[in-house]
Amino acid sequence: MGAKEKRNRNKEEFRREILNSARDLFIDVGYEKFSMRRLAEKINYSPTTIYLYFKGKDDLLLAICEEVAEQFLTKLSHIRSVQSNPYEALRHTMLYLVEFAFDNPNHYKVFFLTRPDVYGTHEEFMNRESMARNSYFEFRKIVQVCIGAGKLRPMDIDVLTQVLATAPHGLITMTLYQNSFPWIDRKVLATTLVDGLLRGFQQ
Repeated sequence: MGAKEKRNRNKEEFRREILNSARDLFIDVGYEKFSMRRLAEKINYSPTTIYLYFKGKDDLLLAICEEVAEQFLTKLSHIRSVQSNPYEALRHTMLYLVEFAFDNPNHYKVFFLTRPDVYGTHEEFMNRESMARNSYFEFRKIVQVCIGAGKLRPMDIDVLTQVLATAPHGLITMTLYQNSFPWIDRKVLATTLVDGLLRGFQQ
């Protein structure tokens, strides 16, 4: 490996260390108490060094969220490409979103619960290129294909997309934060919830 490639790899490794530590710090102290100085202390680097990679905590939070959204987009695109049954594609997509949250609780918490306006206003979210916006459009396309195939009853596409995308979050947040409650197996809960939701919107 040449010197340039090694430097680039080291830069990417350091950037990854910053993002991973920042994610943990957002979880530990919350958005308001998060600071670049605290992050610098956590990873034993100066704030000036971190500023070479990120402008501030908002830039860091956006980068973390975009990584999560990119994972969503990649998985949703894969499901849509390999699943020929539109209904099953939608079902697998919804189950994946719940499974992702269960398997990656810190990613989920930072993306959905740290700051509601990380992508700006509604207009800014819809008009600015981002992985999050593209993920929404991909999920919307899966829902739209399902309606077009006669698997779900026709209705406003954004209403149905947002209902199906957000309904599982109650299950996710309750099971992540209420550890003392005697929950049934979470995968059983997720499957029951998703199947019930989709049956309610069938033709």
